[in-house]
Amino acid sequence: MDIQQPFLLFLCVLHLTLMGVLSKHIDHRNLFTQRVCCKRQSHFVYIGQDILGSHISVDVGMCRSHCGAPTTPSYEAGKQQYSKYSSMLDFLKSKKTRTRGPTASQSAGPLNHLPSCGVTQVCEPTGMRVDRLLLFEGPREVEVIEDCHCEIKLAQCIRVPGLRTYFSETPYETVIDVGGCSQSKGSPDGFSCVPTKFESALVETPNEVDLIQTVAACELKESCYRVRYVEYYYETVHHAEGIKEEKLKEVDVGRCLGSCTTGNRCLLRSPSDPEICHLWSERQSSSCVPQGYESHSFVNQYGQIRTILSITSCHCRN
Repeated sequence: MDIQQPFLLFLCVLHLTLMGVLSKHIDHRNLFTQRVCCKRQSHFVYIGQDILGSHISVDVGMCRSHCGAPTTPSYEAGKQQYSKYSSMLDFLKSKKTRTRGPTASQSAGPLNHLPSCGVTQVCEPTGMRVDRLLLFEGPREVEVIEDCHCEIKLAQCIRVPGLRTYFSETPYETVIDVGGCSQSKGSPDGFSCVPTKFESALVETPNEVDLIQTVAACELKESCYRVRYVEYYYETVHHAEGIKEEKLKEVDVGRCLGSCTTGNRCLLRSPSDPEICHLWSERQSSSCVPQGYESHSFVNQYGQIRTILSITSCHCRN
């Protein structure tokens, strides 16, 4: 009995020592730590001017993919800073003239730049809401990230769920799976997983019923690509026996999707870490336009020849 007590005490001390040594090497790989690091952070986007002429920036959020990265200022703090200046240009100039402090890479340790979700996962939004803003140019919908989590990277290009909340905190609040496309790894250069087939869902509103476009299928395509878009017409066909037949003619007129946006949209970077952008400009409109056409001619129900053009290919306009 006297021999067993010191032996058990020795085992306990050895166990605690080994656990302390191992924890130094595997702490950053702990699953709980990974999940905590993947979280929503502020991400301000300049939307435009409201009906009073005031500049509007919205915190649409972003999912930070690395641990220990410095957070961006809150919306209220950014709003208070901007309100001191008469225009957005003055606000940006004042930020540029401030003295830069030590960069975050100098003060942060090596563990602060470890991927928060590991090599097989990515930090993705778990839910988003759609806010409707009344701007000077008219109504505008803005998607806002509500929360983030670690999602497994998929090897193939498939449709994935994408929940959107419409009319949040109102009696008409509705959650719809609008879908999305997976961020497939190992894709050929210049290709990405993009939506190629769409469906529709109805959302009830106080004034009318809105039609929401949802993603039904995805494929690997170039950034600017053609998708199928079918239109139907009445066609009159005269047979050799002198019989006239009216039937429905299907024409795939096509549509161009994707974008060719280039350049940097960041308007204001962090003085301490240039990799962090505090304010982003509005995304430029797509310049993906039709390149090739073909014509479809037929006789309509009134006996007139009608010609329909359909898109065969798309390209980025210079």
